[in-house]
Amino acid sequence: MGHCAEADLSLEAYQYHLPPGYIAQNPVEPRDQARLLAVTSPTEHQHHHVFDLPDLLRPGDLLVLNDTKVIPARLYGHKLGGSQVEVLLLEALGPSRWLALVKPGRRLKPGTVIHFGADPDRPELIAQIAATDEATGGRVLDFAVPSGAALEALIDALGQVPLPPYITASEALPERYQTIYAKHQGAVAAPTAGLHFTQGLFERLRARGINHAFLTLHVGVGTFRPVEAATITDHKMHGEWLEVPEATVAAIQAAKAQGGRVIAVGTTVTRALEGAAQGGELRPFQGKTELFIYPGYRWQVVDGLMTNFHLPGSSLLMLVSALVGRQRLMDIYQAAIAAQYRFYSFGDAMVILPEARIN
Repeated sequence: MGHCAEADLSLEAYQYHLPPGYIAQNPVEPRDQARLLAVTSPTEHQHHHVFDLPDLLRPGDLLVLNDTKVIPARLYGHKLGGSQVEVLLLEALGPSRWLALVKPGRRLKPGTVIHFGADPDRPELIAQIAATDEATGGRVLDFAVPSGAALEALIDALGQVPLPPYITASEALPERYQTIYAKHQGAVAAPTAGLHFTQGLFERLRARGINHAFLTLHVGVGTFRPVEAATITDHKMHGEWLEVPEATVAAIQAAKAQGGRVIAVGTTVTRALEGAAQGGELRPFQGKTELFIYPGYRWQVVDGLMTNFHLPGSSLLMLVSALVGRQRLMDIYQAAIAAQYRFYSFGDAMVILPEARIN
């Protein structure tokens, strides 16, 4: 980390007021009709739409996107005795073991058995709470899978796609909370910047000489958990699994060698690329990252960023601040509110062009 103003390390500095009506409950159709606030220099921004993205970038630039796929991670079951239990799967710990958030959590101790299915007396799937995870406050669940069945297929059949808690009145179909290029199952939340892309947008980008590459980061609930430490450097990020394949590393190296810029589509892509470069250079990587990016961070790979608007006090807000500066970002957010942009997962987007970066 480089030198950083003390105020930029205070949690209070990342708070802002958002009127409730600005939280998008439904996505825009078509996807690329969403608005796009383009940060074009250290002092200027412009109002566009996502379909304008090809005109804002340069031929030779490379977009990197996250092809994780959201699983139907919210399951409703019953414990023996009848009371309902809500389970939000967070992370696979083994073939039939998951870390999960469980409600009502305090009353469910290790050893508790949960039945899933329409008839609690004839369960289609059974889980037992094996332990409490102190780091997340979640529970470790061991699933008993019926003979001849596959746990993934049962989760697909019994689960629901978990929309964020601030989306309370959505009419969107589950597939609208997936990117059109979602491929590798494992996320419990969507990489929302990618929700704006359409096949037509990809074709227009390609026609302008702007290519794209993929990586995978399975978005966990830790990404969206609010930072609670008064000094943000005391916050510890929850690890997330990622893979940056060799082909993507090669595409990035080729783009940079020819003068192109790397534009990350989403904070998850940013974290994955920078996490894979922590050894000093970008290399193919598979594993977990707990990298926390905040103002003062020295960038290794990412030149620009397309992202949605994030919750106050979130680690995502701090990551974006590391590109443009905290006060600048807060001013941009106020401009977005004044212009009635739609916020959060189903909302509008912003793109920080390389010309607007502070370091």
